[in-house]
Amino acid sequence: MQDGEFLLVRYSDEVEFWLDREYRTLWAHWPDSSSLENALGYLLGPIMGLLLRLRGTVCLHASGVAVGDRAIVFVGAEGAGKSTTAAAFALHGFAVLSDDIVALAEREQQFCVLPAYTRVNLWPESVNLLYGSPEALPRILPDWEKRCLKLGEHGGARFENRALPIGAIYVLGDAAASAAENVESISQKTALVTLVANTYATNLLDSKQRAEEFAVLSRLVAEVPVRQINAKRGTLPVGELCDVIQRDFGYLP
Repeated sequence: MQDGEFLLVRYSDEVEFWLDREYRTLWAHWPDSSSLENALGYLLGPIMGLLLRLRGTVCLHASGVAVGDRAIVFVGAEGAGKSTTAAAFALHGFAVLSDDIVALAEREQQFCVLPAYTRVNLWPESVNLLYGSPEALPRILPDWEKRCLKLGEHGGARFENRALPIGAIYVLGDAAASAAENVESISQKTALVTLVANTYATNLLDSKQRAEEFAVLSRLVAEVPVRQINAKRGTLPVGELCDVIQRDFGYLP
């Protein structure tokens, strides 16, 4: 920070991003030990998510896919399987809207998911789960472990470039062992608390921005069904999980 004029984001490898207080101009700097490719890895992810959030767009730490003309959003804690589930849907022929960051737009009393980048980032264990080998997909960068499922290429996984209204939000994660159903509805109160806990860049928001975000999410859970996935990860094959979600989604109004 320099006299409050700029916002500085510095990573442990000394890659830096400077943002002016009008949120119009962004600068990047990286040391000789890093590279432009590394800087782009940060830019096309957390930095753009931060910029969207500071400009007033509420973002969820989530992934989204297109089913017909509606979007399904997957929310959950780190490691819950959001990207893995989105990639599994891609393997089933569904187009992916966004991975890791879901930007929300409120249009004509509907909440839409904005399309993001043409890729899904996956850890090697997820690639192995989906493709049978952790080497089946290329690395995002030579010195990063994460792999990249490219979207929109001829004959490959599809990318959805339209903003689509949200049909449902599915919360991924371990539920109580006594749960009788793989998927069940949750109350608006529980849904709101869950989404508030899974918004993006909240540590940089002031009290007014947080209040506005809370109001947006309150309207979202009042308009969009939020469902809880009860199947513990690893007990239900990912392909079967996709089928369960599709069937449940088909029953929703």
